Amino acid sequence: MRSGTEWGSGRMREAQLGVGAVAQRLGVAPSTLRTWDRRYGIGPSGRSAGGHRRYTPADVARLETMQRQILTGVPPQEAARVALEAPPGEPPRPRAHGAGGNRVPLKADHDEAQATEVRGLARAAMALDAAATAETVRNALRRDGVVRAWDDLIAPVLIGIGRKHAASGECVEVEHLLSTVVLGCLAETPPARPLNTRPVLLACAPEEQHSLPVHALAAALAEAGAETLTLGARVPPPALAAAVRRTGPRAVFLWSQTPATGDPAWLTGLPSSRPPYRIVTGGPGWHRDHLPPHTAQVATLPEAVTELTRFAPL
Repeated sequence: MRSGTEWGSGRMREAQLGVGAVAQRLGVAPSTLRTWDRRYGIGPSGRSAGGHRRYTPADVARLETMQRQILTGVPPQEAARVALEAPPGEPPRPRAHGAGGNRVPLKADHDEAQATEVRGLARAAMALDAAATAETVRNALRRDGVVRAWDDLIAPVLIGIGRKHAASGECVEVEHLLSTVVLGCLAETPPARPLNTRPVLLACAPEEQHSLPVHALAAALAEAGAETLTLGARVPPPALAAAVRRTGPRAVFLWSQTPATGDPAWLTGLPSSRPPYRIVTGGPGWHRDHLPPHTAQVATLPEAVTELTRFAPL
């Protein structure tokens, strides 16, 4: 499945978009685009008749390149640099982290094999073929592990289906089928022997129903040898506070997918504990400028795994 849309040069003027439209197109929060503009200089270059800043097709193409880079594990700053330096119409090959944290280009045959697998999973999901969908996801998890299977295969297909739904209102049943199959396959992932005595608590923000990324993180952490306790979707603050008191976690991870669930004001009401725990937030929904100063923020699944396993001892 293609992760972006080609733009015809004759449509340049009428295709210029505001931040809200581009955010919906990419599946991120408008605040994320503003942050990318402010921090990395990858923002709108066009102007409306009234003088308002607008994203041109070239701007959107750069953002799509940056997003593809991030999905392969490239830090946002490096992803923005690659997107800004790419010649128009010639997106760069995705980069991946090599040994010792060095980023190395993927081999051409790997790129083609990966693209073929993504297209195959998308076709199986669109056909509502649960067996073929499960086989593809299960094979990727066994072969590559949770993080790479999510970044290289599952997330690109989910993003593509989400864009199709945003454009047409269709494919709700496809997204539900794929999410259900992925959830089942993640549950089959054999955990490594837990190294921590205090669990990592995973939950969604209040009223947040998009819980699949939380389950993917739980599987990735279990694979890395971290014991987790997953509370799932729509966790009220009192329920999360009770879980903190009862489990004494070493860290609490909280997911927000949409801006409607991203108000972090309630985080300051979570109870303290001895020894203290770390609060880590993920997802495009958070109002990041209002997060408490002690809160760690992660943008990708690899970042989340690193942040939640970096404390020694576990």
